[in-house]
Amino acid sequence: LPSLSLPSSMHLIQVDSVQRWMEDLKLMTDCECMCILQSKPISVEKDEQNELILSSQYSTCDNLQLLLKRAWIISTELTRIAQKLEKSRWQRVHSVTVRVNCHVRSMINEYNSFTRNSSEEMHQLEKLLIDKCSEFTAFTERCLQTEDEQILKSMKSCINETLATVAQYFGQLIELVLTHEAQNLLRQIELSGSLYVTESAVSALFSLAQEGAHLCRIIAKEGGVVALFKICRQDCFRCLFPQTLRTLASICCVEEGMHQLEKVDGILCLADILTDNSHSEATHAEAAAVIAQITSPHLTFTQHLSSFLENMEEIVTALVKLCQEASSGEVFLLASAALANITFFDTMACEILLQLNAMKILLAACSDKRVVDTPYSRDQVVTILANMSVLDQCAAEIIQGNGVQLLMEMLFEKSSSGNPAEVAACERVQQKSAVTLARLSRDPEVAEAAVKLSCIPRLIKLCRSPTERNNSDSVLVACLAALRRLAVMSPDGLEDSDFQQLVKPRLVDSFLLCTSMEESFV
Repeated sequence: LPSLSLPSSMHLIQVDSVQRWMEDLKLMTDCECMCILQSKPISVEKDEQNELILSSQYSTCDNLQLLLKRAWIISTELTRIAQKLEKSRWQRVHSVTVRVNCHVRSMINEYNSFTRNSSEEMHQLEKLLIDKCSEFTAFTERCLQTEDEQILKSMKSCINETLATVAQYFGQLIELVLTHEAQNLLRQIELSGSLYVTESAVSALFSLAQEGAHLCRIIAKEGGVVALFKICRQDCFRCLFPQTLRTLASICCVEEGMHQLEKVDGILCLADILTDNSHSEATHAEAAAVIAQITSPHLTFTQHLSSFLENMEEIVTALVKLCQEASSGEVFLLASAALANITFFDTMACEILLQLNAMKILLAACSDKRVVDTPYSRDQVVTILANMSVLDQCAAEIIQGNGVQLLMEMLFEKSSSGNPAEVAACERVQQKSAVTLARLSRDPEVAEAAVKLSCIPRLIKLCRSPTERNNSDSVLVACLAALRRLAVMSPDGLEDSDFQQLVKPRLVDSFLLCTSMEESFV
């Protein structure tokens, strides 16, 4: 079975099974109704057409969500057919094929009831899919009428071929439908001067973008980034800036979105927004979110952001100010995440941060639980500190801002909820705080402060106790490196057994020793 190109809605799997069944129940009962009615749609009279179009504007998001859910069900059922066919369970193959036939017809009729201006290509593809589904159902029905193994074996290859064709037509139709809907929404943004219509279209675009990278590529290819930046350059739409920027951040997770951003001087627009004090904090925060997205170190296609370097000092200055004046944890998280990513993006950013007294601002923010209230925020702060710690001048700033105490506290970072994402963030905080200590401890004053604050016993505990570091190898390596640096500056701080096992051997040997330790060894 070929790929159905529907990664966009697979997140629907990750819900409670009973809740999922309740949501699907309506679709399933509609499916049975469609069997009886032979999928004949109720026509809309011409004089009712305007009313239909008007009402559809209010539920574009809902209609698209219904379409994506139906598409998800169909793709799941097609996969199920392939599995049942492999096991030659002909009765199940036929029953699931009938369901797919009904779902396809329901999906097409539902879509045609709320869309307009469908292309001839789309209608042709709909007809091809419906015909092929009917042919598919007839094939599988014929298989139930014989028990001859040889005949069934010969028919299996035909069914496989038909299944592949149905999957291909279905994937092409969904691609065409989503492209068509993106075009409609972008046309509304382009042609409408109405605040309400523009807000509705941007909201629908954001909803689409949340369905995954595939949808983001479609929106970007159809000019979504260009249209959204056009909104951000018009003062009459200022109240829509936060929502528009949030949508841009979603779309710019794909390469096509980044290329479009570069073409329309998006970096310059973001710099203007961030440095304009007349904008709201929400607008500044969402602009910071776009910066965080496009500078993410996980992306492999940031090299073309040449214009970013031209505006970097302005952007970094504005982000530091946003961190300093943040009224909530969310605002601080977005601004600090952007700064953290920028320190990976270009080393010059660290020097700018040092000049802006950013170290003092970030260390002060960490003592304010209203602003730095989660491991995610601390992860961003310690990332900035780790990247800045390569600069020699950084050590004095750390001492002045009581930063060694903060790094020591971060070595104790633990998740309170057990949530996997939060646990991973805590591991990163522990790892990066150890890395920062290792880098800064080349300065005798920092090393002395770390020893006085009992960093050595804590690092030993993290090395020897797997549960303290949540069995993280990256935390272990960072702690071994920090411990070895401190041991050079203060050899009296270690017992002989710790020195012989954790400091004296090669790093890889100490690592292997610690990873093989049982908890009872501690």
